[in-house]
Amino acid sequence: MWIALVLAFIGMGVAVGGPIAEGAGRIVLKWVEKADLTFFKLGIHVVTALIAFLVALRGFRLLVQSVTYLEEMPLLDKAAASIGVLLGLSIALLATVPFASIEGIGLPIRICVVLLFVPAGILFALAAKDQMVYVFPWLATPAMDGRSDVLPEGAKCLDTNIIIDGRIVDIATTGFLGGMLLVPGFVLKELRQIADSADEVKRARGKRGLEVLNRLQSLPGVQVVIYEDYPDTDKPEQEVDVRLVSLARARNAAVLTNDHGVAQLARLQGVQLLNVNELAQALRPAYLPGEEFVVTIVKEGKEPGQGVGYLDDGTMIVVEGASKHLGKSVPVAVTSTLQTSAGKMIFADINVGQAARPKIAERPARKA
Repeated sequence: MWIALVLAFIGMGVAVGGPIAEGAGRIVLKWVEKADLTFFKLGIHVVTALIAFLVALRGFRLLVQSVTYLEEMPLLDKAAASIGVLLGLSIALLATVPFASIEGIGLPIRICVVLLFVPAGILFALAAKDQMVYVFPWLATPAMDGRSDVLPEGAKCLDTNIIIDGRIVDIATTGFLGGMLLVPGFVLKELRQIADSADEVKRARGKRGLEVLNRLQSLPGVQVVIYEDYPDTDKPEQEVDVRLVSLARARNAAVLTNDHGVAQLARLQGVQLLNVNELAQALRPAYLPGEEFVVTIVKEGKEPGQGVGYLDDGTMIVVEGASKHLGKSVPVAVTSTLQTSAGKMIFADINVGQAARPKIAERPARKA
């Protein structure tokens, strides 16, 4: 594609250099000989070809950036831009018909007018895109509900991490996750990039995220929308997390995540936040001092004599004097609990007096 673009521009440069060389040749003919005039014209062709080559190098970079931008454009904007191109091109060609027969300068004039009218046509069509919805209603984004700045109540924007995590499918299956689930186009693009990564671990995570999206879309009663109607404040060059929070803020939607960084950013900007990790912490059962159960000691604690065990929900239990019971299930009694940023910790003592009782309310521990 790059080679074809460069050759096309060089060909245009040589074509444009022809009339310029002829005009300049008539001017310098009285001062140079005929043989030198040929080299003079050849030099002008070379110069215009080199200029076209430099323009092609810059143009290819702009083309790549434009293609990336077009991928993220809403369907309505794409349709408006296409209509604008056709409109501007038609007006430019019709308006320059009288110049077509002028030898030498007719073609350059028409090219310049086309380059002027096509961008003008695109700008005009984009300015009138809201009126186009009335003529072509199928171009409207389904989640827009007639207005680009309004989303249904309870809409939630999903970030990349929560999709890859996969727990959202289980939550949605229970029916506790209501409202529309929005997957911004740039989040889906990031998932695809991760799925195409050369790193095996990243590739597996990306493919898992795409599978989770497919499972979400297949769940009855769950509405998943690939959302691409970005606000005017959206900046494609920003990080995905920043764009996600900005989109949720502009559209008055909530952010559904399990990422600490995204959660902090949402809180700073006053965006409604739904953190799956906080939900998991809230669903863990409460343990009161004096409560008794059995736990398996899986490792030694930080302090001498301490043993550490885990419940099925991942809650860590620090048992005093249990280091000599590694690998064994022992009865314990809760002494206190501590809530940390990493989760809840339970401190307990070995309940020697209850060891001989035939029945104890057991809470099986997770084997390490």
